[in-house]
Amino acid sequence: MIYAENILLCIVSPLIISLFFIKGEVRRYVAAFLIGMGVCLISAYISGFINLSTGMGENDTSIFMSPMVEEFMKLLPLLFFLMLFSPENRTLTTLAVAIGAGFATFENCCYVLSFGAESLTYIMIRGLAVGVMHIVSILALSIWFIIAKRLKVFSFPAVLGGLGLSMIFHALYNLLVSEPGASRIIGYLLPIIAATGLYALYRKLPRLF
Repeated sequence: MIYAENILLCIVSPLIISLFFIKGEVRRYVAAFLIGMGVCLISAYISGFINLSTGMGENDTSIFMSPMVEEFMKLLPLLFFLMLFSPENRTLTTLAVAIGAGFATFENCCYVLSFGAESLTYIMIRGLAVGVMHIVSILALSIWFIIAKRLKVFSFPAVLGGLGLSMIFHALYNLLVSEPGASRIIGYLLPIIAATGLYALYRKLPRLF
């Protein structure tokens, strides 16, 4: 058993202090990173409650419920910032990356403390798979918001559509890695492939961002 709240406080304390000494894009990134870690903790509470109250089991909860909970919770701060401040495209994608990175970092810290870090190979795979997956899902969502705004189709259905796709991507990853063999290898590669595609889009259409 780990005390996730204590771990979170330990990690965020120096980052919160650093906010008093930095400004601009760096401050926004660190603040969004902190929000991502907080969102991770809240998502774990919600998923844990669903697991206990429904009796689904950890594996079924991970595949069917956690992707919906986690992607929805990551969406909320991004959508709040978008609706309240109408940021520039580059700022929006930066915040999305920071939220995803914060979420993935805290989740990986809890995982390492729970299950150990004896296997460097597996830990590196997890960092480059789960960590990248959380960044890719919310980054793709922010890009969809940018495209929807440019095409003037940004609306509640557009938000739900983008959120649905991010949930499907997340659930597909969890489903693939839940089984050993080729399925798990494909699952581990999926976030890297998606990240490569987004990076290619970023390089090819710099004006979009």
